[in-house]
Amino acid sequence: MIVLNVNGIKRQVDEDPDTPLLWVLRDNLGITSVKYTCGIAECGMCTVLIDGEAQRSCVVYVKDVLGSKITTIEGLPENHPVKVAWIERQVPQCGYCQPGIMLQTVDFLSRNPNPTEKQINDAMDNVICRCGTHPRIKKAIQMAAEMTARQGG
Repeated sequence: MIVLNVNGIKRQVDEDPDTPLLWVLRDNLGITSVKYTCGIAECGMCTVLIDGEAQRSCVVYVKDVLGSKITTIEGLPENHPVKVAWIERQVPQCGYCQPGIMLQTVDFLSRNPNPTEKQINDAMDNVICRCGTHPRIKKAIQMAAEMTARQGG
């Protein structure tokens, strides 16, 4: 039996330690906000936070996250600046990619709380939104940064 800390809750799973985290989250724990798309860490749809760092769960094995804090979009509070900005800027169109992009944004803003437009472009260059909501994503990232600054970090 393997114990994982997911969204602040210790969860037991009976799974091979060499299973990608993506499949354990989706198939064993029912967290379907973590999406499968490419399987090779190229698109960002499966992004989760592992100890606060955005990582592609399709290429992270369960054995590598034992003792870590895993956060999916459900683990962010409803009033988190990124969630608020995404709603305010009406970012999602189909929504398939948004949880992964939002979690990558959380990590990015934790390391760069006052990003320039170029830094936002560079940080989000490796995530794919097939609906083309990138302009709204960028505005939401800027808004989340401003909200965080007003809240004092």
